[in-house]
Amino acid sequence: MKTETIYGIHPVLEALQAKRRTFHELFIIKGKANPRIENILEIAHLSEIPVQYLPRQKLQSLTGIDTHQGVAARVSPYPLLDLSDLISDHNLAGSSNFFLLIDNIVDPHNLGALIRTALCATLSGVIIPKDRAAEPSPTVSKSSAGALEHVRLATVVNMVNAIKELKNNNIWIIGLDKDGDRSIYENDFTGNIALVVGGEESGIRPLVKKNCDFLSFIPQNGPVNSLNASVAGAIAMYEAYRQRQPSK
Repeated sequence: MKTETIYGIHPVLEALQAKRRTFHELFIIKGKANPRIENILEIAHLSEIPVQYLPRQKLQSLTGIDTHQGVAARVSPYPLLDLSDLISDHNLAGSSNFFLLIDNIVDPHNLGALIRTALCATLSGVIIPKDRAAEPSPTVSKSSAGALEHVRLATVVNMVNAIKELKNNNIWIIGLDKDGDRSIYENDFTGNIALVVGGEESGIRPLVKKNCDFLSFIPQNGPVNSLNASVAGAIAMYEAYRQRQPSK
């Protein structure tokens, strides 16, 4: 039976509340009183999850990190979806779908930050490559402050084929690229859309870029010629979020 160990107060609490993973055992640091950990313990007891109290060194050895915040859990693997599952979860005949495609992000902290923003901006789902990219690991769950536990996340073998499948379902594809022909503030982010955010070093790969319907850039000044991938993605997602709000 395959399992993994998630750690940190937010990831463990959000995984408990999301109820998408099976909890096999909860690990709590010995002798550390914390109201937020007490909340986790209360939920664990109600769910009849075994609890083990460990010394700090043992908990650090179990998680492989010293920022575990005194709590960890042995759980089932993250519930990944296929693209077909993600598409079938939504009414693509409507006009309110907003997906995030993350092309070639390798830093788990950037992936976690993008997923956290995607959840806050109420995206319909996130799509990542299966290979040569950051995976939805315990580090990503921690970096997302537990947002990963709630997001609908699909992995695909080929991002270009995924884009084509989304296009076949009436989704417009907007790539975030510094050489785009219009700024995000000039771009229309309403309707059924998917935003593509590229990797930390080279951005969106050429073939992925070629298959986007539009390329949009973030205006900026100063000597640095690019924003961090997760920051750029957050700015674009929230411009889309702003545009998609009902008129008052």
